[in-house]
Amino acid sequence: MKKVITKIAALLLTTLLGVTAQALDLGQPAPLFSLPGVQAAVDLSSFKGQTVYLDFWASWCGPCKQSFPWMNEMQTKYSSKGLRVVAVNVDQRHADATLFLKDNPTNFTVAFDAIGQTPKNYAIRGMPTSVLIGPDGKVISIHNGFKAEHRAELETQIKQALHL
Repeated sequence: MKKVITKIAALLLTTLLGVTAQALDLGQPAPLFSLPGVQAAVDLSSFKGQTVYLDFWASWCGPCKQSFPWMNEMQTKYSSKGLRVVAVNVDQRHADATLFLKDNPTNFTVAFDAIGQTPKNYAIRGMPTSVLIGPDGKVISIHNGFKAEHRAELETQIKQALHL
C-alpha cells in the first residue's frame, strides 16, 4: 500500500510541475534534441565522442548571470580536451533571451527551446540546471543551481569526465 501511495504522490507531483518525463538517472543515455541556435541548429548527437556540459537557463534567472562567465572559462580552458558547453534557453520570448545574451556574451553553443520540450525530457525543475554528459552520451552528473562555492566541484567533475 505504501508503494502505491508513493507512486501516486510522484505522479501528482510530476503532473503539477508539468514534467512528463521520468527523473533523469545517472548512467542513462541523455535525451537527444535538435533545437535552433544562435548560429545554426544545435543537435546533441553531433557532440558524440565529446564531453558535454549541458546547461538549462532563462533570462530571468539571477544565478544564470553568474554561471555564464564561468561556462565561458570552462569552454576556453577545456575545449581542446574535448569539452563542449551547450546552453539551452527556455524563455518563451526569444527577445528576452537575445537581450540577456547581449549583456552576457558567450563563447559556447547556445540553443533555444521556447516550447520547453527539452527541459521536460530532462525533468528539469529549476534554473539553472546542468547535466554533464560523457563522450558515450550517458549522464555523468546533474547539478541544480549555480553558486560561486560550487565552481571548483563542477570543474573537478568536468576534469574527471575528460580524464584529466
